[in-house]
Amino acid sequence: MTDKTSVIFGNKIDKKTIKSAEKSKQSYIKQFGDDSNADYKIAFKPIDALSHIGVNNIVFGKENEEFGAKPLIVGNIRMGFGHYRISIAMASCAKALGFTPYWLDLASFDATGSKMIRKQNDMYSLASRISQKSKLFNKIVWEPLNSEGFKKITYNAKDQKNSELLVPIFKNIPKDIPYIATHVWPSQGAIHAGMTNVVNAIPDNWPMGLHLSEGAIHTVQTPFAYLGYKTLSGFSKKPLNGIPEDKLFDVGCYIDHELLCNLKEDNDKRRARARENKAIRILMNVGGAGAGGDMFIKMIDHLIPAIESGKAVLYLNTGDHKAVFDRIANHLGGRKDLTLFDNEYDRLVSHVEEIRNGETKGIFLIKNDDIFRAVYSTNLLMPACDLLVTKPSELAYYPIPKLYMKHIGGHEVYGAIHGREFGDSTDEYPTVKGVCEAIDRILTDREILPHLCDEIDKLNKEGYYNGAYECVRLAAGIKK
Repeated sequence: MTDKTSVIFGNKIDKKTIKSAEKSKQSYIKQFGDDSNADYKIAFKPIDALSHIGVNNIVFGKENEEFGAKPLIVGNIRMGFGHYRISIAMASCAKALGFTPYWLDLASFDATGSKMIRKQNDMYSLASRISQKSKLFNKIVWEPLNSEGFKKITYNAKDQKNSELLVPIFKNIPKDIPYIATHVWPSQGAIHAGMTNVVNAIPDNWPMGLHLSEGAIHTVQTPFAYLGYKTLSGFSKKPLNGIPEDKLFDVGCYIDHELLCNLKEDNDKRRARARENKAIRILMNVGGAGAGGDMFIKMIDHLIPAIESGKAVLYLNTGDHKAVFDRIANHLGGRKDLTLFDNEYDRLVSHVEEIRNGETKGIFLIKNDDIFRAVYSTNLLMPACDLLVTKPSELAYYPIPKLYMKHIGGHEVYGAIHGREFGDSTDEYPTVKGVCEAIDRILTDREILPHLCDEIDKLNKEGYYNGAYECVRLAAGIKK
């Protein structure tokens, strides 16, 4: 296992930071045990919600099972919904390009490294929820940490040292299998374990030291992010070596094959619904941390007159957050135009098929306890909806007209800026009042949505949304 803590891309890390990183790793070993000599056998289980792309989940088994033909592994963790959603896009495009996709959630195992990830994720989710309730915490702690704290190159040292704990999980995985990581820890763990064809798919538009994984090919979705990682400008008080040219690629947005293959037809239907004064289908989704319940209730209450008059239809996916689902369902209890999809994924699939070419009205509230169904329900609904109301997280890059709510964490700001500048979304609206006024304008001015659809079509022709295909090609060594 090569040391990646002391030096990153030729940039030396100070001794104090290295010592702190080593202390962090030892702390997790003390909490969760030392499994460095464990022999974790690899087995596979199908993921039912992703059966249409044939994804197998990598699990621990009694004996090692053989990988199928042309395997490609998507290494990920659940941190919110974003990294799972990007992973689904990678698996989808791998399948479309003839590979057999495998899912490796490094947080899902009974292993020391997995427990380390779960603890950090719990802390991140808690802080994310607190930031939505406390303006002071958000201003003093959360915003600066997510924009400047994670940006420093020294932050990478601790993650690099902690990710050494992930190596035992890779023991029985062939080292030459193409591998795409949708979070930096799965990338770092794979590199430490000796994987040789690793793509580190960076999710955010704001360049940060947190995302560095020397030894992997780094991909970004935007020119802004490319220059940030090429120069590592602002990662330290002194000038730094950047990522070499052959290890950094601006590939475009990470989007599922299923969302791209009929995109022009979906946009034609959106334009028609807007110009024929039909109900605008609004899709909202609760993020992985489950924050923002009050905000969604206020937006729903504001939309009810438009829904009742046939100007709007609302779909709200609460993910796997039962408390949020129950709270909103109770708030809307007794409404005849309310439809609940509570762990009824197959029924939702059928409903989406009906409304793709048909009509719909009312309010639809969705929940799934299964994480894959929870995440993919938004993907299912996107082609059949007209406007996605979302914070500018991973969904900031998806090919549907978008209206941005307030970001959570300073790094998300630059997703909103990028979407606005490239033309497939609105500004970011920091208040519920601003979001509601923007929705009203879109419901009234029926040329705004067609304009956004036109821009999406232009971007699609340019290959702007082909990032996941390109990541597969890079991992597999396929020349374009």
